[in-house]
Amino acid sequence: MEYRRITGIEDPLFKQMHQLMQQVFPTEEVLEFNLWKEPLEDIGIRVFIAVKDNKVVGATEYRYYEDFNVAMTDFTIIGKDGLGVGAFLAQKRLVDLNMLASANGKKLRGMFAEIYDPCKVEQYEFGSIKSMNPYVRREVLSHLGYKRLNFSYVHPSWKNDGEAVSGLDLCFLPIDHKEDELNSSLIVQFLRRYYSVLPNKPRYWEEMIKDLEEKKSIELLSM
Repeated sequence: MEYRRITGIEDPLFKQMHQLMQQVFPTEEVLEFNLWKEPLEDIGIRVFIAVKDNKVVGATEYRYYEDFNVAMTDFTIIGKDGLGVGAFLAQKRLVDLNMLASANGKKLRGMFAEIYDPCKVEQYEFGSIKSMNPYVRREVLSHLGYKRLNFSYVHPSWKNDGEAVSGLDLCFLPIDHKEDELNSSLIVQFLRRYYSVLPNKPRYWEEMIKDLEEKKSIELLSM
């Protein structure tokens, strides 16, 4: 497999990637095709695909925040079972992030990720790809070392319609695997930065942020 970066919507393989996203994710989680133009041209947003025999069989989007020294995994898509796509993407992504942190003069602290709660979103078929089943994905993240942040989580819909998307947990992967809590101010600063592109924030999200601001730290729990 080839690990290839996508930097523009004119890339013919981006169309394949976007179609794969539409097959796998709920509608409210997928940005419209033309709205990808600016994100793909943003040097801070890293979109990579797994390509096998000229076909997109997986994809991942992530970013590294130099000032926070943390990363965010926006999504990981496995488009075909039985090829080892998930492991391939995870390994290549971590190598890339470690290089970015090293160039920043630091060792990567950790990585955020949103993960569906399988008890709440079991109705989503995720493109009938068994590897994308919420139960499987949650176990994979747990094996990688991710932990669930202990608070009720929502995020703004990527439709930018002011609706709140629930049924997910915000998780964090501590690279040294020793942290059992995370500073609330880091979580708040990260979420405000991450969702700054969506001006229509739902009331539930604002209330969540306010609640986090009143706390010193948030527990990291097993998945």
